[in-house]
Amino acid sequence: MRRPLPRTLGGQLTAGLVLLLAAACLAVGVTTVLALQGFLAGRLDQQLAASGGRFAASLEHEAKPDADNSGPDTRGQSEHTFGARLLRGTTTQAAVVRHQSAAPVPLTDADRRALDGVPVDGRGHGIKLSALGTYRVSAVNGDDGDVMITGLPLHPVEETVHRLEAVEAVVFGGALAVTGVAGALWVRLSLRPLRRVTATAADVARLPLADGDVAMPAPLRVDDPRTEVGQVGTALNRMLGHVGNALARRQASEERLRNFAADASHELRTPVANIRGHAELALRHGEPAPAAVRRSLERVQAESERMSRLVDDLLLLARLDGGRPLDRDPVDLTRLVLDATDDARAAGPGHRWILDLPAEPVTVTGDEHRLHQVIGNLLANARTHTPAGTEVTVSLTADATDNTHVRLTVTDDGPGIPEELRAEVFGRFVRADHSRSRAAGSTGLGLAIVRAVVTAHGGTAEVISRLGHTAFHITLPARDADS
Repeated sequence: MRRPLPRTLGGQLTAGLVLLLAAACLAVGVTTVLALQGFLAGRLDQQLAASGGRFAASLEHEAKPDADNSGPDTRGQSEHTFGARLLRGTTTQAAVVRHQSAAPVPLTDADRRALDGVPVDGRGHGIKLSALGTYRVSAVNGDDGDVMITGLPLHPVEETVHRLEAVEAVVFGGALAVTGVAGALWVRLSLRPLRRVTATAADVARLPLADGDVAMPAPLRVDDPRTEVGQVGTALNRMLGHVGNALARRQASEERLRNFAADASHELRTPVANIRGHAELALRHGEPAPAAVRRSLERVQAESERMSRLVDDLLLLARLDGGRPLDRDPVDLTRLVLDATDDARAAGPGHRWILDLPAEPVTVTGDEHRLHQVIGNLLANARTHTPAGTEVTVSLTADATDNTHVRLTVTDDGPGIPEELRAEVFGRFVRADHSRSRAAGSTGLGLAIVRAVVTAHGGTAEVISRLGHTAFHITLPARDADS
């Protein structure tokens, strides 16, 4: 399984530094080991060349009993020097110097084949003898058409090379460990400006930039703008400045629009009330009036009533957007549901209204008038946008786990909300059927007021809709313990 690289930039830089140093150490170690091994093998070859095959040639005298000799010549030969005589590819004698005397060496068939395979060129070659181990040998031609092989053990060379490998492993391992720790500290120190950039970006990501007055973080301190991290910090500071200016302009524009809506709604309440009053007074006049005039007065009265509701709704939304606090009193939500359902049953007798309420009253802390408006708007929405005969169920439940939240649900089995309107159903002036909504006196602000009031109470408003099932879920905090 492939081991993943470190995820952080500091970890990757440290790992890369250690890996590069490890590669350099490996290259140095392999080079020095090969160089030392070649040097020591060359020294052995020089010793073999200096010996001239005298020890191997002296073994030939043992093969001639009538020769005047006193045995193999071991004078000047190093301990463990090996000698062998081959005649027509067959090893006739093989001995090794031990304690300044020649000791015979037992050879296996593999040993004989190895000796027979040594090139007769006077150069050193490596072979392995079963009784002696690894040797460096050279072969030269004798006087009688035979081959003289002389060898020196490679054990001292191998021992020296292994000792060097152990020393290098310890030294290079320590160097890698020290470099890893020091490199990690150095990389961590070098990346401190980048961590400041990351922390600032994370702070900005946590800010609610979508709405409200947003306080942007202070600009980053850039130590050196010529470095890569300094360039990133400078760019981030410039971006934060642009974002801050854009948010400030947006907030100022929203404040102006909110103040304009509130002021306009407030100022329009009086003339709209006057128009409505004059229309009602004209309709109550005892003298007969032409049918067309009376029809116009009735339309003026109806539209003035609708406009009055629209002005009131706009003024309420403007005040809620402005953060005006609501009343914080104990509210019996069960009683509000009962009253609102009775009103809806009277306004929509063609619908089937079902209540699903707990045995005990459910109480929350909030503004009674606004919560009643929330329930009334939900029921009016169900009545207005579903045909006669639709079953509308109003249920109220308390959180069974910790009693910290209350859930109000209004469900109907009507045609459902069109898919293209579900995402913006709580928006302002959103209508599924413009003509029908206006005919019914709807302002298109009912569900917007529902969400605004619920949000002001610290709750949430959600909708789930499909063909034959639409459910509005309102979640409110339960009554405060000290209220």
